Amino acid sequence: MAAKPATRARTVLPFFGLTAPESAYATSRVVVLPVPYGGTVTYGRGTERGPQAIRAASQQVELFDEETRREPYKVGIHSAPPVACARLRPERMVRLVERRVERYLEDGKFVVTLGGEHSISPGATGPYSRRFPGLTIVHFDAHSDLRESYQGTRHNHACAGARMRDHARLVQIGIRAQCPEERAIIERGEVWTLFAYQMQGVDWARAVLERIDDGSPVYVTIDLDYFDPSVMPATGTPEPGGGEWYPTLHFLRMLSDRARIVGFDIMELAPLKGLHAPDFLAARLLYKLLGYCFPST
Repeated sequence: MAAKPATRARTVLPFFGLTAPESAYATSRVVVLPVPYGGTVTYGRGTERGPQAIRAASQQVELFDEETRREPYKVGIHSAPPVACARLRPERMVRLVERRVERYLEDGKFVVTLGGEHSISPGATGPYSRRFPGLTIVHFDAHSDLRESYQGTRHNHACAGARMRDHARLVQIGIRAQCPEERAIIERGEVWTLFAYQMQGVDWARAVLERIDDGSPVYVTIDLDYFDPSVMPATGTPEPGGGEWYPTLHFLRMLSDRARIVGFDIMELAPLKGLHAPDFLAARLLYKLLGYCFPST
């Protein structure tokens, strides 16, 4: 009987091991919203375990960032209750995410949404697009996700880019898997895309930044299969030839300097038993990006 309370306590640890004053909702500028959903996955499973794996790994992240010399936790990082959506249809899940994100935005919070599969992201970008006119969504992914419908629903993870494009202008980075329908959308100029093969041996960051207006609002959505599987093997649909850690951080810091990142999400971690490095990468990426978004810490 004594072990049960300890187990429950571990599941509700604040992200990054913060104390109650450091993570209180009233005084925190950031809200981390876990969405443990994997209802439309089509290959490897386990994304519903992603948010909890990131939470666990975040306990080991150093709170002082060696690159920026910042301590992002000082803005206050509140750990929100997970969205209860495990058995829901994706359409219903998206509505629940929308309501939660809208509520936090009304309270003036900066929302970080953690998945879970990428079908979650449109639930966050909808409220952001309504609150920030002229929003650009910067989409890191191996897959275009521009299918209008897939397997009987417009809210499949393969349609995440299409649904986000319903809300705002979409810029894609790292794409290396798509169907002819998706390529046609790109070739018509409806979605600007930097393919993975175009990123090799060049300063690709500047090519993307030229598409972003100075000071404009930007939402960043990161499907972790954007990274090469040698860096991030714990995803449901890995593709060879993906992004690298330091060039990606370099771009994100430049993006935060040029534009105004107003929110972001990290999706598609499917934890692998006995392999902690991918979980820690996701947790560190979350903290690094917060450090870029809040330069005064």
